Amino acid sequence: MKKIIVIGLAALLAMPMFAWGPEGHRVIAKIAYAYMNKKTIKQVDKVLGKSGLVFWANWPDEIKSDTIYPNSFDWHFQDMDPGLTDEQVANMLIDYPTVGGNMFRALDSLAALLKEDKTNFDALRFFAHISGDRYCPMHMGHLEDKGGNTIKLKWFHTPTNLHRVWDENLIDYRGYSYTEYAQLLIDRFGDERKTIEATPLEELTVNNYHITSAVYAYQELGDTNTYHYVYRWKDTLDHQLFVAGVRLAQSLNEIYK
Repeated sequence: MKKIIVIGLAALLAMPMFAWGPEGHRVIAKIAYAYMNKKTIKQVDKVLGKSGLVFWANWPDEIKSDTIYPNSFDWHFQDMDPGLTDEQVANMLIDYPTVGGNMFRALDSLAALLKEDKTNFDALRFFAHISGDRYCPMHMGHLEDKGGNTIKLKWFHTPTNLHRVWDENLIDYRGYSYTEYAQLLIDRFGDERKTIEATPLEELTVNNYHITSAVYAYQELGDTNTYHYVYRWKDTLDHQLFVAGVRLAQSLNEIYK
């Protein structure tokens, strides 16, 4: 099996950080299958197995403590300082930051590996997963609080943190299976597919940063009513999951054309 080229990374952070949670990544993968062309599906499933994007969706989170890829931890996020300009955020896609994670660098490297060898099993699994992380607001959170991990709060009286609220709590609250959730989002946002595909990556990245900033601003209001939080953010969450699925399909269609 061809190994992924090790990307120069910072030391692992002590605090665990997960990405969208198992349900979220399966939703993204299921949406991607709806928009991948037949040739892409055939080639992806040849590498990963039938519906492999779904079944391997969470593998990169599961192996974070494994010695096989000890430096992959910070491929999942790119924490940023508050108050950046749109231009500063967009420039990070080219001039990779030296602190706060390596998500942008990792995605570009993984895409290059897949274009060179479309059968690279691990590269495909990492790429599919981290492509979803790119559109999770708290994976572009603030450096000072480790992407919201140190901001403690309660979710219906259960201790959690701001990062986990976005990775898991908001998604799990909906109570859908991943297939139900994916179909709901396809039915709701399907008309936006072509617009999302045509939107430059820089613009989508800046938009995610703006969502992150709005999440922090809401946190400053001190509204601890969980139902309020769900009402305020569920539509934003749903749309980001859909964007992630569409863009994953688009990227894979390009790689496997």
